[in-house]
Amino acid sequence: MDDKKKSSIKRKIIELCMEKDILITQELLDNSELFENFNFQDLQKKEEAVLNKEIFQTNYPKNTHKETETENSLLREQTKTEEKTEPFPTKNIQTLSQNKQPEKGTVKIVFSYNGKPKKRDVSDFVGYFNSRYKTLEKILRNRQDLRSVTSISRVLQKRERENVAMIGMIKDKQQTKGGNINIVMEDQTGEITVIVKKSKPQLYELANNTTFDEVIGIVGGNSGKIVFANNIYFPDIPHKELKKCDDEVYALFLSDLHVGSKKFLRDKFERFLKWINLEAGSEAQKEIASKTKYLFIAGDLVDGVGIYPVQEADLEIIDAYEQYKECTRLLDRIPKHIQIIIIAGNHDSIRLAEPQPSFSRGVGESLLALENVTFVSNPGVVNIHSSNNFSGFDVLLYHGYSFDYYVANINKIRFSGGYDRADLIMKYLLQKRHVAPTHTSAPYLPDAEYDPLTISTAPDFFITGHIHKTAVAQYKATTLICGSCWQDTTSFQIKVGHHPEPGRVPVANLKTREMKIMRF
Repeated sequence: MDDKKKSSIKRKIIELCMEKDILITQELLDNSELFENFNFQDLQKKEEAVLNKEIFQTNYPKNTHKETETENSLLREQTKTEEKTEPFPTKNIQTLSQNKQPEKGTVKIVFSYNGKPKKRDVSDFVGYFNSRYKTLEKILRNRQDLRSVTSISRVLQKRERENVAMIGMIKDKQQTKGGNINIVMEDQTGEITVIVKKSKPQLYELANNTTFDEVIGIVGGNSGKIVFANNIYFPDIPHKELKKCDDEVYALFLSDLHVGSKKFLRDKFERFLKWINLEAGSEAQKEIASKTKYLFIAGDLVDGVGIYPVQEADLEIIDAYEQYKECTRLLDRIPKHIQIIIIAGNHDSIRLAEPQPSFSRGVGESLLALENVTFVSNPGVVNIHSSNNFSGFDVLLYHGYSFDYYVANINKIRFSGGYDRADLIMKYLLQKRHVAPTHTSAPYLPDAEYDPLTISTAPDFFITGHIHKTAVAQYKATTLICGSCWQDTTSFQIKVGHHPEPGRVPVANLKTREMKIMRF
């Protein structure tokens, strides 16, 4: 049978199936026996058409679970009645997959820090901040109003008042008695005071939500050794076209498993594993699982040992090696065609200073046995789903240790939801082009050659975790995703103001860039 005739038959099959409310898979359409055995007249006459009873059924029950564009609840338990009428049983999917195994996704490491350990001294910190300044200065100079930037030393030498443009790092910020904001900026030539008047509310709002050590651009009028700001510029990510792929493929985003904790929610994670193995869920949910090729885990795979005082009382598994072994057993049950990308978090047995290296030999060594896992540093960047005709998606992963600082110190975030608005924190960091711009916001390892915490290029996806509550948003062409957790609420989380929502998994359709959140 020639390809043209096959295409015509496929089109008729799809049209008739839609009329009969029949679910049909791509695998079935690719089956050569379909064109030899299918009888169109029988389909039109019968209320139920069975090409292969183990693969294809009609009159499947309607999904009774609430589904929206942003939320998709997973079936918790399958009743006996539902098992009898299930339109796409797991065993039949497995039978089909024996004939055609799902294709694996592609993962390329774009950035993963692998600097060699060495003794650090003051010069490393100086080089670290100088390299950050140069990187962000270069980005800011692309702004039209900042192309004729003047160094701070030259601005200080000017005797006549005129408009000036400067780029500098924020050294200090204070509010005056009159309600204005004084910002002390410095570059490699000197420092100067910038005044932002409260009579300019939009500009004042921008200045009020700046943070120490970030690099900004200022345009204003000089007066002696003071500049009165007329505009403030951030490095920010540029506007670009929203990238999409041609084939329908899904990516899942997890975080904060905390295996080993007494509050590890094993039952929820078991439901997740059953779903991803096509053993539970509605028809639409199984369809997503069958087309999933990528799974991201944004740190805190285990609860760790000695992370906080008397933690042993909260542990079900008190040995860190055993925690990782149990985590490995769980992750090993994820289908092997799904590519898993993992970074460490502050509970993992890796140095706390960022960038945290990827998992290697040591306490978490058991994870290395997983054949479908890519490990990168925290933060790290990978490119997924590239092909000869598609450049792929750049994904920035950062666990989110710095989030606590910005929730506490940035008014725009603190008064707009705080820990409940991870999307605001992530947007803020993208605007600063750095995952931890303030010196004390996260422990870091100063690299004299470059600052590995800088967001040098705009990602297609920005993935985080840490605060145990899911958030999904879009900022320009970047999708912001904060993963949920698999640990019940702890006394520490209540103390610091976290409001965890465990067992939720953001799901991205890479063809449409639509997002859903599945609840387990």
